[in-house]
Amino acid sequence: MKVDEFVTQPFTEPAPFLDTADAPSQPPTLGLMHAVFVLAGLGTMLLGPILPLLSAKWHLTDSQAGLLLLAQFCGATLGGVTVSSRLAKDLLTGLAAGWIGFLGFAIAPGLPLALLALFIGGFGVGRMIATVNILGGSRSTANRGSALARLNFTFAFGALLSPLLAAWLTPHFALRDLLLAFAICFLACQIALTFELRKAPRVDAQASSVAAAESPLPPRLFLYFAALIFLYGGIETCLAGWLTTYALRYGQASLVLSEYTMVLLLCGLTSGRALASWLMLKMPETTLLRIALVFSAGLAGALALAHQAAWIAGLAVLLGISLAPIFPASFALLMAHRPPARTAGIVLAASGLGAAAIPWLMGVVSTRANSLQFALILPVGAVAAMLLLSVLPPRTHH
Repeated sequence: MKVDEFVTQPFTEPAPFLDTADAPSQPPTLGLMHAVFVLAGLGTMLLGPILPLLSAKWHLTDSQAGLLLLAQFCGATLGGVTVSSRLAKDLLTGLAAGWIGFLGFAIAPGLPLALLALFIGGFGVGRMIATVNILGGSRSTANRGSALARLNFTFAFGALLSPLLAAWLTPHFALRDLLLAFAICFLACQIALTFELRKAPRVDAQASSVAAAESPLPPRLFLYFAALIFLYGGIETCLAGWLTTYALRYGQASLVLSEYTMVLLLCGLTSGRALASWLMLKMPETTLLRIALVFSAGLAGALALAHQAAWIAGLAVLLGISLAPIFPASFALLMAHRPPARTAGIVLAASGLGAAAIPWLMGVVSTRANSLQFALILPVGAVAAMLLLSVLPPRTHH
């Protein structure tokens, strides 16, 4: 098999997981999946815009603040690893963990309990992301990458709301009250899904249909996709988690203006997901993936050299657009191999592991080097590693 055939060949063979005519009636319905992904986006980007507030409140160093990101995304990793073929019920568990964890985070008096609560909330968000992405990828048999990009557009929209709501609401409401309201949203979605499950006795048939179409994923492919997703999780979270703090320190801007810098990143990511959905109808996922990685590497390097708020803001928008196709394209390539739900969940969990480890390490490097700007070498290096992987995929044997 030629190198490029490894990636492109699976897309020439339809591999239906579910009858697409029946899929919209199965729980969770498409509307609820989009609602869940808005919350998942909010939850994933929650810490970035409020990290300066938490650091000031609890007198945290950068390495201690990085522990908050570490706890949340370690929980997200566990949430993905434990996905089963009963995806609708797994989603129910994720929603329950979400509201319990963020409720605990809202009332936490200090760092230790906040870490535990974020671990639980992160577990819920990770479980939600895994189940919805797997369901979305399995229900879409044609133009899988484009369909996943549309679904992840909703995720990016939720992520975009996080800094917007932080900038608009934190000056007027207590952070605890805002987090309590966020937890209630998870509870509302859990109740909605519970009603859907009670009205749809065909959930087990859906799970059986998914299992029937599954194929074991060769170890080389498993490690390849896990590495891609691990690196992307770290890249996106490094930029989103630290950008507000970075702009505050190096852009000579106020906290509110710094929070809007993250908004610009997520505006680029959201609009980029819509653009990626269209582009993946015009070109192979691998081609778009490599183009996006080249631009992302250059823009992340430029961000590490930026010293003015205008430059940081402009680079944030462009970075969001360039990052947007990377996850949908990578996950579409994985789902084309029809992996078991547990395997796909473990690969997705690698994203949570990367999102936990690399931003935490970035905080450690920043503290020791006394330069958050220098620590940006980590996401730049991670993008370069992804680009190398994308042009040198493993060979497989039939």
